[in-house]
Amino acid sequence: MPQFRKPSEIQQFLNGLKYREDAGARSPVVVERTRTANCFDGAVYAAAALETMGYPPLIVDLEAKNDDDHVIAVYRSAGWGAVAKSNTTLLRSREAVYRSLRELVMSYFDGYFNIEGSMSLRRYSAPVNLRRFDSLRWRCTEEWLDPIQDHLNHVRHYSVITRPMERALARAEPIIMRACFLNSNRRGLYRPKRK
Repeated sequence: MPQFRKPSEIQQFLNGLKYREDAGARSPVVVERTRTANCFDGAVYAAAALETMGYPPLIVDLEAKNDDDHVIAVYRSAGWGAVAKSNTTLLRSREAVYRSLRELVMSYFDGYFNIEGSMSLRRYSAPVNLRRFDSLRWRCTEEWLDPIQDHLNHVRHYSVITRPMERALARAEPIIMRACFLNSNRRGLYRPKRK
């Protein structure tokens, strides 16, 4: 792993990786060898890199409706911040300026929509410290990290909006959508199911 000095350097590294459209999470060693990552791989990689800088290796699941979930690595210094790999331009890092984890998560809301423009963020998980998976050798294993994914799916999640709020949501503006999907791997974008 390169010697990162600040979270923005981790983000720059993740931005330079090819987006992997397959599901599942791989270790930082596999990410470095293949030079590819999806959002889960990127979050695990960022958590490991943040750990080398003295932060606990924390990840959070952002749960979506009619869209892909998103996983981010979070850290706290002066405030809460995040580092993330994304197939879109709007779901990447956040500066450590947010007073709470919820406030950080809500900063993703307006940029979290599917290819039809439907706002999709609905819930977020409690942070998961990856040190609980040290027996899996999550930093360097060649195996898939399915136990981490399973655990993340079952930890407590918190709603970000109510049903009345959901019914009132507008669609994303076309110009914002174009900016969001700029240079995306189109095969890796979620396709909403037709009713």
